[in-house]
Amino acid sequence: MRNLLLEPEILRYPEMRRHTSQSTSRLEILASERDPAISEAFSEGDYRAVHRILDRFYNIILMDCGTGLTHSATRGVLGVADALVVVASPAIDSARSALATLDWLQYHGYAHLVPDASVVLSSARPGAMPINVEQLTQRFQSQVRSIFVVPYDHHLAAGGEITLELLNRKTRGAYMQLAASVADGFRRPTAHPVR
Repeated sequence: MRNLLLEPEILRYPEMRRHTSQSTSRLEILASERDPAISEAFSEGDYRAVHRILDRFYNIILMDCGTGLTHSATRGVLGVADALVVVASPAIDSARSALATLDWLQYHGYAHLVPDASVVLSSARPGAMPINVEQLTQRFQSQVRSIFVVPYDHHLAAGGEITLELLNRKTRGAYMQLAASVADGFRRPTAHPVR
């Protein structure tokens, strides 16, 4: 992302494309820095500048904020977000963390994102879920629009680039439902002006 900001002006798609990699599904990825010191220095203003560039070339922009909710760059992401997906594993500590994230958003100026958010409970281990997922789902339902349970998948557990065809049928189905749910929000007016 930092290299994108160093360009004097990006006016055409081929200039933008030099900064991205592309998966077999044609998803383009603009990677952040691997060096934590450099990525820590990426600010809210930096992200907003990157977003202004991306917004000229892409209809949908997905951003992985990791766990740095209070980081300056994350405020930049949240400031332009139209939809929010919170991911947790079906475990007590992870669920508490996801609920704390929703509470933090509620009380720090991003309350408008919470009622329309989606929560994904993604199992990282094979076998039965360690807690009662139905109870957990009920707990989230009072705050967000939708909850999706993604079963354990060997391909996801391996890490690295995801190839959709290698996902098991149930995993792919859960992600298709999530994508459809997020896309349903495209019809609703945004909380902030069109950029």
